[in-house]
Amino acid sequence: MTELSRETSRQIGLIINRAGIIVYAIVGTEREILIPALNDYPLGKRHLRGLRLIHTHLKDEVLSADDLTDLALLRLDYIAAVGVDSSGLPAHIHSAHLLPYNPAKELYQIEKPVLFQNFKIEMEAFVHALEDQMGRIDLVDVKDKRERAILVSVAKVSRETMEESLSELAELAVTGGLNVLHTVTQRPAKLNPKYLMGKGKIKSLIIEALQRRADVIIFNENLTPTQVRELGAITELKVIDRTQLILDIFARRAHSRDGKVQVELAQLKYLLPKLTGKGTALSRLMGGIGGRGPGETRLEMDRRKVQKRIHHLEQQLKTLSRGRYARRKKRAQSGIPIISIAGYTNAGKSTLLNTLTKSTALAEDKLFATLDTMTRRLRFPHERDAVITDTVGFIRDLPEELMKAFRATLEEMEDADLIIHLVDISSPYFKKRMETVERLFTEIGLDNIPRLLVFNKIDLVESQPLAALLRRYGAIGISAVAPKTLTALLCALEIRLWPGEEYSYNTPEEQIDSTWGEGYEGDD
Repeated sequence: MTELSRETSRQIGLIINRAGIIVYAIVGTEREILIPALNDYPLGKRHLRGLRLIHTHLKDEVLSADDLTDLALLRLDYIAAVGVDSSGLPAHIHSAHLLPYNPAKELYQIEKPVLFQNFKIEMEAFVHALEDQMGRIDLVDVKDKRERAILVSVAKVSRETMEESLSELAELAVTGGLNVLHTVTQRPAKLNPKYLMGKGKIKSLIIEALQRRADVIIFNENLTPTQVRELGAITELKVIDRTQLILDIFARRAHSRDGKVQVELAQLKYLLPKLTGKGTALSRLMGGIGGRGPGETRLEMDRRKVQKRIHHLEQQLKTLSRGRYARRKKRAQSGIPIISIAGYTNAGKSTLLNTLTKSTALAEDKLFATLDTMTRRLRFPHERDAVITDTVGFIRDLPEELMKAFRATLEEMEDADLIIHLVDISSPYFKKRMETVERLFTEIGLDNIPRLLVFNKIDLVESQPLAALLRRYGAIGISAVAPKTLTALLCALEIRLWPGEEYSYNTPEEQIDSTWGEGYEGDD
């Protein structure tokens, strides 16, 4: 190798597996070698890849920064550079290996240069000992089957806005069944069109993710098809963005025929521009987070077949929409008032529906617990009935694909006589979330329907600032889990729906003992 390097003035490298077999021979330039894709030796769940790299350095120089980056990025067993002397013979050998993960210590250990003839190592025993050491300090809980994620935000926004958005991304990740290990933020002067962040920074991020044994990196910003392709070329980890995470959650939680069709349509429209020349960037997503919904078979279709499938789903949506319209028309003809509960995701809409109607719709402390529209009959204390509907929660920067797909579901609110805008007052970001919902009301043409502002989760807020907030916004305060707090809400609903009549609610106890809220499952 050293003689050939001397003759050609090029670095020469060998990649060798643990059986001692040379799997790649590489001819580089004077300064570097380019390591090929190691698809036949995937890292998987292992600490090390099972390959070592030996290459030549024409000037007997130490391992370069690129060498050490390759060691960490590819999780090689070992890396060594053999210096070439003036006669083409081996000079010194410079070597390094990774260390068990410790954020307070170095990532790798660089050995002192040794004359080639004096270098000795029992490679098999060394690698097994190193892997055993890595396994002993591994912080992975083998009982925890959730995928492990690192969250990343790269944006030119204020630090406060970034922290708020990352907090929401963390909630989405937990809802998606992920174990969040770490968050990384960067506020660059200019976004990198290729990797979103700089190449050096993205490599450092991937190395840290590998050290922490992460399975997936989730970007808070939407990635372009180019960025998906380029990131897929430098890491075997799954890399997805916020939109794909939300789509994955929707795919998991949609149960009705409407919901499933809408989710699949949104996923295919999102993935279609990313299918061209995707290589392994999307294929490694199948299974686990980011891989639910259409599935691998459908993603492997060519673009023409995907477009045909999209057209078919759009026709299905139109058919389903006609069915919903007929049900809504029948409901409107009955003369029974219609109430829609709307608000930011996880504001407590399903819990309020359950408490008001004594029903058992799914209610969880997670984002997007409800995706399928639910309709129930609400009986008031004064023997009046109304239809009350729970809708999918809003979220800021909702993916355009989802907005289009779920517009049909949001049609349910167009027939409402009154919309309850439910707000989680315990959230530190409740003001911005209120603004997001109000903006979406305007965008989807619901701003002309009367609304009643209701602050939920008052039991989690101190009473003095709460009273001031209720006065300031003209809102009604409730705790959806406590029926005794709903008196004022029921009174306000009756006044809005049947104006000009007098109503009396004596005590919360009397209200609870009456017949209000006898649940009735509606047509939907």
